[in-house]
Amino acid sequence: MTQHENEAGHDEHGNVDDAFRAIMEGLRTTLPGVQVLFAFLLTLPFQQSFSSLSGVNKGAYLVAFFGSAIASILLIAPSAHQRIRAPFSGVRRRSRSDLAFTVGMTIAGTTVFAVALGAAVYLVTSIILDIPAAAFATAALATLVAWAWFYVPIVTFERTD
Repeated sequence: MTQHENEAGHDEHGNVDDAFRAIMEGLRTTLPGVQVLFAFLLTLPFQQSFSSLSGVNKGAYLVAFFGSAIASILLIAPSAHQRIRAPFSGVRRRSRSDLAFTVGMTIAGTTVFAVALGAAVYLVTSIILDIPAAAFATAALATLVAWAWFYVPIVTFERTD
């Protein structure tokens, strides 16, 4: 076994490529949710009642709108990078630094999407309910997102390295 092979018999480059594929597969399921939120938010300013929103609600709208746009950019970036680099340079996904950058973009995009989702929940619930109830609903959502998207994978799942 060479120094670049692991116990399963894959070389380091194969493991990096496999990790990229796993990330891309995960993004295929994440991106539609981000894009649906963004599409919904694109339509809101064209509704007659939008102009009657309070300043706080318009602020929540802007956080949700720009958050979903930024999340889209960050989550699409790894795919765009691969499509742009490979045809011109022939570079394959073999670099651990490229993988680390991709993981960072994915985590950043997921984090920004969580903020956008919270702002959207606040916006909708504050229109339907009173401010304290909207704040509670947003805090409950933020807690659930923090637990499901961050706590579980970081703390709950044991490393198998």
